Amino acid sequence: MFITYLRKVPVGLSFCLLVLAGHQANAQQKAQSDYPNRPIRVVIPYVAGGPMDFIGRTLGQKLTPLLGQGFIIDNKPGAGGALGSDIVAKSAPDGYTILDTSSSHASLPIVAPSLPYDPIKDFQPITLVANSVGFVIATRPDLPAKNLQEFIADAKANPDRYTYGSGGIGNVMHFATEFFNNSAGIKMVHVPYKGVGQALTDLMSGRIDVFIGPGTAIAPHVKAGKIRALAITANKRWSELPETPTADEAGVKGFVYAPWYGFWFPAGVPKEYVTRLRNDIAKVLSDPEVKKSFYEQGFVTSGSTPEEFSRVIANEIEVNKKLATKIDFSEK
Repeated sequence: MFITYLRKVPVGLSFCLLVLAGHQANAQQKAQSDYPNRPIRVVIPYVAGGPMDFIGRTLGQKLTPLLGQGFIIDNKPGAGGALGSDIVAKSAPDGYTILDTSSSHASLPIVAPSLPYDPIKDFQPITLVANSVGFVIATRPDLPAKNLQEFIADAKANPDRYTYGSGGIGNVMHFATEFFNNSAGIKMVHVPYKGVGQALTDLMSGRIDVFIGPGTAIAPHVKAGKIRALAITANKRWSELPETPTADEAGVKGFVYAPWYGFWFPAGVPKEYVTRLRNDIAKVLSDPEVKKSFYEQGFVTSGSTPEEFSRVIANEIEVNKKLATKIDFSEK
């Protein structure tokens, strides 16, 4: 019927329709070739001062000359990262809103199944930006235990005696600490915060006892003597804290937890935009100076393709599902 209908369309009208379709196609191609033509909003679903801030600001500064547009950092903390992530999920798929977050993206849906968004279907992965060199297991400076073995021994003898902070329920720091609890055979009381900065402030003031989090935020306070580093959750030591042993060296055999960080668009963004941004990010991350600055902050640069990043996310969700069966998240 469609073909028959077209045969009845007057020649002049057919020509006009073809011209209109051509104009629309040219306009779309021009819009894509002009991308970006205004600043890009980078939503970080946690308070300022955390590792995502460093990543977002560093890449934003380096990408601005390549793309010709600035990057606006927009911290939207709340609900363990779900608030900011939901903002991105519901944003227009025009390439001007990016989610900058961690592997919390793959742990939050495990402990909060009623999220207002789908971590897979509602997002378009851009690239895996970096992997962590490991989290640092830190305590308040006046804690009696001077090393990880002493701390574990006391925590085993006194269940729920110690409190630990995280960036929120379901946050990667929450998962890391519960994984540590399970591996070490101890139990601590969870105190969720809206971000790394608040948890560290309370750790230094003695309001909480333990914080397992990113080296970029913890190392300066360790060096200043304001908190104590007991171990790092990687398979090798970090050059910025060379005296800090790995958790395996310190007595928790086989314990490794290394989060990752990445960028997402909301689902539906044109593939050309995804490719353009991913390629420019990969170019920036390959710069030796950028690699060095990232490593000093506790990251190993990546720059994966969107397809590779998609597989990382899916695999992490499956691993977290298995881990969650061994962890009590009843407080949520």
